[in-house]
Amino acid sequence: MRASPHPLRAALGALLLTFATVVAMLVGTAPAATADTLICEQYGTATVQGRYLVQNNRWGTAAPQCVTATDTGFRLTRADGSVPTDGPPKAYPSLFNGCHYTRCSPGTALPARVDGIAAAPSAVSYGFVGDAVYNASYDIWLDPMPRTDGVNRTEIMIWFHRTGPVQPIGSPVGTATVGGRSWQVWTGGNGSNDVISFVAPSALAEWNFDVMDFVRETVSRGMARNDWYLTSVQAGFEPWQNGAGLAVNSFSSTVNLGTPPTEPEEPGPGEPGPTAACRVTFTPNVWAGGFTADVTVANTGPTAVEPWRLAFTLPAGLRITQSWNAAVSPSSGAVTATALAHNARIPAGGSQSFGFQGTYSGTFAPPSGFTLGGVPCS
Repeated sequence: MRASPHPLRAALGALLLTFATVVAMLVGTAPAATADTLICEQYGTATVQGRYLVQNNRWGTAAPQCVTATDTGFRLTRADGSVPTDGPPKAYPSLFNGCHYTRCSPGTALPARVDGIAAAPSAVSYGFVGDAVYNASYDIWLDPMPRTDGVNRTEIMIWFHRTGPVQPIGSPVGTATVGGRSWQVWTGGNGSNDVISFVAPSALAEWNFDVMDFVRETVSRGMARNDWYLTSVQAGFEPWQNGAGLAVNSFSSTVNLGTPPTEPEEPGPGEPGPTAACRVTFTPNVWAGGFTADVTVANTGPTAVEPWRLAFTLPAGLRITQSWNAAVSPSSGAVTATALAHNARIPAGGSQSFGFQGTYSGTFAPPSGFTLGGVPCS
């Protein structure tokens, strides 16, 4: 026969049952924890923080690769195989704000016109490993059109860290101070778009900065325009060998839209037009299929320019093969001539000269669209 429960025990049991019920109700109203998501598909994605897309993006190898999307970022869980370090990396596992090859992150303000962006603050915290060859980098994409299905024009890379004998696309063209930090600058092309890379002199594991500082530097070098569009901001890794354990611990990217500047009014009859702050004299020496050119840059503004950067556009078919008294890159299209150490300063009312040699097809035509530090020249 079953005995009746002891009154004190019964009361205590009821109290515990009531307490457990209250706890269960409270737990039931709390937000559920988000489980990590393993992604092994070549171009698989997952949403994190409700606003960014993590992408496996294994584009350069057939070897298996997996990323695990976390609450705040991702970690590279598997990264088999390797590729030669003198060529492109095997992947770009990353997360992004914006649109990248038909995928757009939730609620993004991108694409957005460059001159309509007041600021684009971003923050990242990286986790590095010591037994792999890779870079930790941002990838920032600019395009003349508000594309959401790919990229075809200018890529900005920010190299926070690198290991092994890897280097950016192109060649070094000097240094620049951007976002209050010093960077080595490389420019070049990958066959389908122009690339400008800013390389940190030492490992940078975390940083808060404004993406627009790098966009404006790129515009000032003639590799983009203010009427182009920022299409995505990405943070991740380019591995060449191994890479398991690399992580983006946290990431944020915001685009604050501002009012685009109004177009300048045309001067009325008899009114003076705007005064250029620089004047360029272009003197070519042309023969069949080739040429040399001497370029003089005069500073007609009220203050010195240092270091000077002259951007201009080469016509189709014209290619630069060598230069002197300036570093000129890339070799075709929208190019920038950057001062060397011995001629970095153009005082107010003064000038500097440089030159280059090149080839052309068809009929020779001179460059156009000269700007000094982003200011149009006459």
